[in-house]
Amino acid sequence: MTDPVDGSGTTDAHDATGETRVGRFTEWFRVRPTALHFWEILATDERIVFCFAGQSFSSALLRADMGTRTRDVLGECTVDEALALSDRNFAVALADLKAIVLREGTRTRKARLTVEWSADDGLESWELSNTKGGEEGIDVVEELSSHRAYADASIEIETPWLAFL
Repeated sequence: MTDPVDGSGTTDAHDATGETRVGRFTEWFRVRPTALHFWEILATDERIVFCFAGQSFSSALLRADMGTRTRDVLGECTVDEALALSDRNFAVALADLKAIVLREGTRTRKARLTVEWSADDGLESWELSNTKGGEEGIDVVEELSSHRAYADASIEIETPWLAFL
């Protein structure tokens, strides 16, 4: 049996609180003005949990993926424990989730993941890029799109028009 937490299997994993983990987007980063912020996203039947895994300089000469240790810890902990790992971690209730869009990568472009949700001050949207060693997340998006808890959100996979580039 494969591990359902990383999205490589289709079996649900139950948390101690009764929350069911549906999938995990692993090895994604968000570009900030001076740094790359590495994030893991845990998908459950109640919420999407954004987990800060580390940061690195934006400069190609100084860049390093600092999230390895945090990723290992996330694979072993419950969703509530994952939320408590960093003060940057946060959760979005599925009732507020509007869309998850995965744009497939090509030879010259990294896969992009866009998550959009309703927040107190309007609509919030995050775009993340896949790391070189990360899984593209197609299996996770397919699992979420067929899961009943995600029925109210727009979940799709986009294939680039010139996919060979």
